[in-house]
Amino acid sequence: SVPFLICLFPSLLTKFVYLNFLAFPFFVDFRRPELLVNNTISLQLTTEPGVTVGIWHTVPGSRGAEAQGKDQRWYEEALADAHPVIIYLHGNGGTR
Repeated sequence: SVPFLICLFPSLLTKFVYLNFLAFPFFVDFRRPELLVNNTISLQLTTEPGVTVGIWHTVPGSRGAEAQGKDQRWYEEALADAHPVIIYLHGNGGTR
């Protein structure tokens, strides 16, 4: 019956492949990453008009003491300094 349902409703295949309707681990607020990962803040980047991408900015452990208690502006300025930035793309399933 699954192949028949996918034939009738092709959008179901996208749901099964990407699982974008699941948020794992369950009952976690991903808008507050500082509760999950040290030295991390959630930011929103506007890539083009009408398109916003959510990101987590995590500073390395060597700057952890410096990052304690800082606000969003400090993290944005840290992105602009001379330190390298590593972009991690987590794949096609799950969430940030």
